[in-house]
Amino acid sequence: MYLCLSRYYAIMTSNNTSGSLTAIIVDDELHGRENLKKIIETYCPEITILGLAESVVKAKELVGNVKPDVVFLDINMPVLDGFDFLEEYYERNFMVVFVSAHEEFGINAVKAGAVDYILKPVNIRELKQTVKKLFAIHDKAQKADIPHGLDKLVIPSSHGFNVLIIDDIIRLEADGCYTTMVMKGGKTAVVSRTLKDFENTLPKEKFFRIHKSHLINLQYIKDYSNLSGNLVTMADGSKVELSRRKAPDFILKIKSLLKSV
Repeated sequence: MYLCLSRYYAIMTSNNTSGSLTAIIVDDELHGRENLKKIIETYCPEITILGLAESVVKAKELVGNVKPDVVFLDINMPVLDGFDFLEEYYERNFMVVFVSAHEEFGINAVKAGAVDYILKPVNIRELKQTVKKLFAIHDKAQKADIPHGLDKLVIPSSHGFNVLIIDDIIRLEADGCYTTMVMKGGKTAVVSRTLKDFENTLPKEKFFRIHKSHLINLQYIKDYSNLSGNLVTMADGSKVELSRRKAPDFILKIKSLLKSV
């Protein structure tokens, strides 16, 4: 599943507040890597290049080591391409700028949540505009938060914020770096925060992450069946997959809740 990040600013979690951004460059061609590095260092010194990678495997290793704010990513690479690289990150905390010689990948780049799509050879003016976008997103990310009280959750929106009653949340479903919240009464809200953010914020005695894509409110469980896969039916009628890894903890959690009733 490609990540949708058109409002990426609200889910970034970088701690960089120094007025600069860090980045890596991923391109299978040495000339492409070195040329882009030189251009960025010359015309966009506010971007610090931490490393270069010639393959998806090397790029994953580099991301793990240096934790960049931005990945400048080529698309056409042997064995695994740029989209394959992004598939490795269900939840990512770096921005992506595709740098490609091929125009036809633009739509897929949008679906993959790229901040921008730069065509080779790189146009300096376009690059500077992209860097402005990156800083705008990053600056907004520094202000993003999920404040909460004992029974309410404050969710940032494009025009301000919404106050939600925690007990009205039936379940949350990850959609890349967005989260879809399903509420009582059939209401839904798409929030540009990762499911991990909500897992860390919502009360653990009420909410349980049963799958990498699903966080549920335990009080809205209707039934559980392992006949045709591990499925939990929720109050809204949805059937949510319970991962095998989470199943033992889930059963223990339910037993614990039943004892406390």
